[in-house]
Amino acid sequence: MRKISLDIQLIAIFFGTVLLMSAYELLKELFFKGTLTLWESHIITVIVTATIATWIALIVRQWALSVNEQLRIASVVFDSQEGMLVTDANQRILRVNRAFTKITGYTSEEVLGENPRILSSGRQDASFYAEMWRKIQRTDGWGGEIWNRRKSGEIYPEYLTITAVRDASGTITNYVATLTDITLSQAAAEEVQYLAFYDQLTKLPNRRLLVDRLGQALAASARSGRDGAVLFIDLDNFKVLNDTLGHDVGDLLLQKVARRLESCVRVGDTVARLGGDEFVVVLEELSTQHFEAAAQVEAIGEKILAMLNEPYQLASHTYNSTPSIGAALFNNHKHSIEELMKQADIAMYQAKKSGRNALRFFDPIMQDAINVRVDIERDLRNALELQQLQLYYQAQVDSAGRPLGAEALIRWIHPERGMISPLSFIPLAEESDLILSIGQWVLEAACAQLNLWQQSALTSALTLSVNVSAKQFRRVDFVAQMQSIVTRYHINPMLLKLELTESMLVDNIDNIVVSMNALKELGIKFELDDFGTGYSSLQYLKILPLDKLKIDRSFVRDIANDSSDRAIVLTIITMAHSLGLSVIAEGVETKEQLQFLMHKGCEHFQGYLFSKPVPIEQFEAMLKQE
Repeated sequence: MRKISLDIQLIAIFFGTVLLMSAYELLKELFFKGTLTLWESHIITVIVTATIATWIALIVRQWALSVNEQLRIASVVFDSQEGMLVTDANQRILRVNRAFTKITGYTSEEVLGENPRILSSGRQDASFYAEMWRKIQRTDGWGGEIWNRRKSGEIYPEYLTITAVRDASGTITNYVATLTDITLSQAAAEEVQYLAFYDQLTKLPNRRLLVDRLGQALAASARSGRDGAVLFIDLDNFKVLNDTLGHDVGDLLLQKVARRLESCVRVGDTVARLGGDEFVVVLEELSTQHFEAAAQVEAIGEKILAMLNEPYQLASHTYNSTPSIGAALFNNHKHSIEELMKQADIAMYQAKKSGRNALRFFDPIMQDAINVRVDIERDLRNALELQQLQLYYQAQVDSAGRPLGAEALIRWIHPERGMISPLSFIPLAEESDLILSIGQWVLEAACAQLNLWQQSALTSALTLSVNVSAKQFRRVDFVAQMQSIVTRYHINPMLLKLELTESMLVDNIDNIVVSMNALKELGIKFELDDFGTGYSSLQYLKILPLDKLKIDRSFVRDIANDSSDRAIVLTIITMAHSLGLSVIAEGVETKEQLQFLMHKGCEHFQGYLFSKPVPIEQFEAMLKQE
């Protein structure tokens, strides 16, 4: 094995640092010019830091300098702005630079001879470090985000890279580490998440986070056997307050209601604001006995009624407000999130009908909608065989409005119920293995259509996006299935785009990357759908072989009048471009939305402003008109 000296390691780190500092200076210049906000520049900093750290690891394996040149440059390296430390093979610290002292608070004299574990925060367990060192032994390097502890005791986030240095015989002689303090970048990322998942007025979880919390509550109920409940709360006559005293006073009432609701529930329960004057409370860990659980919900509901009936001091006004509350109990996954919310909503309207300022439970007599769901699930099993499923196509256009392709969207034409929305039957299919056969049919039908398009000059360049479910993509034979479909339908795979959702990235990320890379070799492209509504980390985005991010319609809908959504959209576009990805926005319905997105650098668009999802005949007729 060729000898790679310690000084070569330091030289590589030095030049990486030069690049990093150049990037920082550029970001600082853009910030002061007003091109980037502070937290946007911090997010991009994380990405740049990680990229250059990876570059350093590659260089150290490929680069050798003369001894004199090594010694000349090595003396400069430790003046870097990045923290650096060198250990021997037994992980005893031999050398640190001034930046290390600035970041950690430890002087060189205090750490020489010590093990770097003196920086450990305790937030990473033994298995984390065991896996880290296994990778270093296997690949000679590791890089990632980690929490460490300064001399002062403060815990802080940093981006850490560790590279092993081997002698001519291949024996590890040293380890070289670089430390980048990403406290500000971490805070910026947390701010983005806060904007996405919390209501700005009341500081409560918003609808997105509520859905996630309720999903977790259902799963916990299934594990423990304990009941839970959803309370839907609507303020009586809130519109009258807004119309008479103004929206500022109305906002003040909403903030005070939020604080009172939080005081009524237990630790572990969730209080969220849906919007307007609507709030939702999720109660967990109730009794395993349904009757006792109902009694617990009634007690909490009555407490909320009493608390919200207390007078409010709103600026110079004393105001009395009352709520109407609907309650729906749940146990495990017998009902979907949508069903529970609907049940609680129905019960809330029953409370209003009874005279307001009341609590009502969902009445089992109102189970008609659930009975319909059972019927739909039964009919769905026959829909494929009876050829009741169809693909509709929604145009995807460029900034000039020219169609570049389409998204294939499944529709169910029921002989008795007519058109059934995928929002009604896809969740049912996901709960069973029906999604596998339906997903297979969608891919085959889409590729058959691509084959037909390739035979016409008008449509030969059109791309087609297809949604793939998590359960479908994680099948061990999914790559082989796609290879077979591409071959059988003789399509150009570069025109096929598979849309994945953020929820797919939670588990088995390594296997997902392997499958994606195999399909990328075929030429198939990937989009991350509904971006911004999940919890995907920047680290995941860096390693996934994506081509495009799709901005979720929930962010696009209110960009004309919601500064939070505008900030989120701008951040997504900036981040995507920094990763070399293009961006498409869905749900574009107005010219005002389009102009904002175009101005911020979004390249592609989809929504009712251009076309609704339509059958293939109407879609192709539209193309001919274009």
